[in-house]
Amino acid sequence: MIPSAFPPKEEIARLTARMLLEIRAVHFNAAEPFTLASGLPSPTYIDCRKLISFPRIRSTLMDFLAVTVMREAGFEAFDNIAGGETAGIPFAAMVAERLALPMTYVRKKPKGYGRNARIEGVMSEASRVLLVEDLTTDGGSKLSFVDAIRDTGASCGHTAVIFYYGIFPETVETLGRHGVKLHYLCTWWDVLAEARESEAFDRATLDEVEAFLTSPRPWQAARSRT
Repeated sequence: MIPSAFPPKEEIARLTARMLLEIRAVHFNAAEPFTLASGLPSPTYIDCRKLISFPRIRSTLMDFLAVTVMREAGFEAFDNIAGGETAGIPFAAMVAERLALPMTYVRKKPKGYGRNARIEGVMSEASRVLLVEDLTTDGGSKLSFVDAIRDTGASCGHTAVIFYYGIFPETVETLGRHGVKLHYLCTWWDVLAEARESEAFDRATLDEVEAFLTSPRPWQAARSRT
C-alpha cells in the first residue's frame, strides 16, 4: 500500500525521535565521548541499523519516509530506489515496496571480480533514482553513491535518510553543489527535545549534548587537544 495521509513534518520528527530513543538507538555520553569515523570526538552516537529488529517501528518509519519523499519531491518523481551499501539496503527495499518501484543497491566500491559492478539489480538508463540511506552527517559519503548511479546514465537528484545530524551547515550546501536534495525524518535537535521531555538522560548530560550541537566544531577541537 502506498502511504499518502500522515502527520505533518514536525510531528513525524517528534515521533521518529521518540522511537529512536525507545529502542535505545541514541547514545549520549559527555564524560567519555565517542570517536566518530572522522577520528573526532562526539558526546552523541546513533545506531539506525537497530531499527530493522523492531517491526512495528521500522514499518512506521518507512511509511514516514515514503510519504516525506512524495510530499517533498513528488508522487511520480522516481523510477528506481537505490540503497547504499550496507546500511541503506534494507531501508531502500522497504521504501521501494511502499512506492511500488524497482530496487537496486550501490556498492561502496567495485567488487573486484565478475562484472566488477557497483550497481546491483537493474537500473535503466535515464531512470530517476532516489538514494536511500540510514543517516547523513555532512553529506560527503553520499556523493560517491550518487556518482556511481549517474555513471549508469541514470539521474539522481534526491537522497532520503531517517536521520540527519542537522548541526553541520555545510551538509545541504555540499549536496546542493552536487545537484542533490536531502529529505529526512528528524535531527539531533528533535532527539534532544524529546530526550528532555521524556527525561531519557540526566540534565547534565543533555546540557553537554546541547553545547556540542550548538557549536560542534569548537567542542570537538577543545576535546581533541586533551
